[in-house]
Amino acid sequence: MYYNKYKIIYEDNWLIIVDKSPGVLIIPTPKGEKNTLTDELNAELDRRGIKANAYPCHRLDRETSGLVIYAKGKKVRGLMMEEFAKREVRKRYTAFVHGTVRRDSDIIKKGIFNRNKKRLESAVTKYRVLERRGSFSRLEIEPVTGRTNQIRIHMKDIGHPLVGESVYAFRKDFKLKFRRVALHAGEVEFTHQVTRQGMHFSSPFPSDMESFLKKEK
Repeated sequence: MYYNKYKIIYEDNWLIIVDKSPGVLIIPTPKGEKNTLTDELNAELDRRGIKANAYPCHRLDRETSGLVIYAKGKKVRGLMMEEFAKREVRKRYTAFVHGTVRRDSDIIKKGIFNRNKKRLESAVTKYRVLERRGSFSRLEIEPVTGRTNQIRIHMKDIGHPLVGESVYAFRKDFKLKFRRVALHAGEVEFTHQVTRQGMHFSSPFPSDMESFLKKEK
């Protein structure tokens, strides 16, 4: 099914895999926004007469597009959260970053400060270069840990902030412009916690990032 904000690419009695459009919140911020992705998805389940509520098992920020795992009911969500905690869910992102990344691949190990818990938490991000162009590089990124804004922070830390970044870098410092952070959650891989089957899903490149690639030779 296609929706303005998302597309359901897989659904069974326990899980829903959603392909999220950029600009969509998964859950409200402290401002209390309405019509989040979770609101829309639960409204769809209600219309179809499905009594279970959909709960996100992880998050993407508003600007990031791509795959989100939802669980039908708190019990299944708890099982999936355990798998996340054991780092058995693999997520791969495609990102455009400013500048030429010299190393073909690397592992970033740098702690990220958690403002809510007021402590530094370990964070690990793997990346490999898919393509180098004149003023930016296209990367495949795999976060090993799942800290808030981890990819955005780590890319800034190595001197290659995401194209479109406006929180951890100044847009005015870069020639390349993009309306959002150029980050797409393109793959997710995990073991289904009920059926025990291996699951793998992929999301096609979003149109805005595809257009950027065609324009910026």
